[in-house]
Amino acid sequence: MKILMVCLGNICRSPMAEGILRNKAQKAGKNYHIDSAGTSGYHIGEAPDKRAIEKMKKYHIDISALRARQFTVEDFDRFDLILAMDTSNYQNILRLASNEHQKQKVKLIMNYVYPNENLSVPDPYYGGDDGFEKVYEMLCLASDKIIEQYP
Repeated sequence: MKILMVCLGNICRSPMAEGILRNKAQKAGKNYHIDSAGTSGYHIGEAPDKRAIEKMKKYHIDISALRARQFTVEDFDRFDLILAMDTSNYQNILRLASNEHQKQKVKLIMNYVYPNENLSVPDPYYGGDDGFEKVYEMLCLASDKIIEQYP
């Protein structure tokens, strides 16, 4: 199973999601390939936000080696599942899809926890530590559901 996590800049939510799912999948003995990307090119090549790195470190997950990259149309071929953090990025990804098969791969990550509610993982970039904690908690819930659903 190849899973891509996608947010706007690939420095907060999607690298956190990548780290959380990778950690949980490894503990569950799942053979997933997990990556992350952003729909924008604002932070290409940069490490995750320091606050994201610190939040993850608190939970013994190291995301410091990850580097931001931009989502590309080739990602539709490389991944089985493309998980958007919010509706804006979900729409941006769908606009790049060239067929229905590609569109079917794209899902909102929180729909695994709250089906069909289309809830967004809030961007913690402009907030404080509590925003990163909330994102961590939401992504943990979603990761647990993803692991339950995919063998």
